[in-house]
Amino acid sequence: MRLFQKYFCAVAISLWAVTPSKAQLLVAPTLHIKAEMGSGRVALTLDACGGRTDTRILSALVENKIPATIFVTGIWLKHNAAAVEIMRAHPELFELENHGGRHVPAVDTPQRIYGIRSAGSPEAVLAEVESGAAALAVTGEPAPKWFRGATAEYSPSANAMIRKLGFKIAGFSINGDGGSLLGAKETARRIAAAKDGDVIIAHINQPTHAAGEGVVQGLLALKAKGLTFVRLDDADGVGDEGTTD
Repeated sequence: MRLFQKYFCAVAISLWAVTPSKAQLLVAPTLHIKAEMGSGRVALTLDACGGRTDTRILSALVENKIPATIFVTGIWLKHNAAAVEIMRAHPELFELENHGGRHVPAVDTPQRIYGIRSAGSPEAVLAEVESGAAALAVTGEPAPKWFRGATAEYSPSANAMIRKLGFKIAGFSINGDGGSLLGAKETARRIAAAKDGDVIIAHINQPTHAAGEGVVQGLLALKAKGLTFVRLDDADGVGDEGTTD
């Protein structure tokens, strides 16, 4: 559990779920980008929660010119300067967005979501969002426009607060790697199944996990099908639960 809490951006496939009564108070928004005629477009989003950088994924993105939106925490930024420099050297490929300062769920009531303790108060939610933006500012990156909280689940009131700060909230439509817990084969299958308009979530902070290999395989399969990759800032993203309107 401690390892899970320290490193994983868990999403909807964990055995450590909140109780049903509490789960009803939270929302897990989806996000799609505007569909296009032709072979179609997909948006790749990668969470960098903590830990190190999966260079298998980063190298594949650079070598194959695949754009991606990277959601970074203040924790990850402190320990991955070399990866940040690579991303900044390829502004045509990467945009860095806000994943929070300390990687705590944007939930303003005390509870645990997938084993991770929530922010627990409105003030703590605001601190998480604002400290994440401040950490990005230190790198010289443009001010972030998107926010994705740890676990990608939110209390509706926290959702509203984040929107008032001017951030769009980044949901997704395809959980590519199950919080980096899936094997390579299943991760590749999920990502390769993406269609026009899908927003993929996966992780770029688990270099020892098999899921990283599957992320690369799935992305190359999509490229071979002729799909185009876009960053969130380059697409018209539409989310539910009031996350983008």
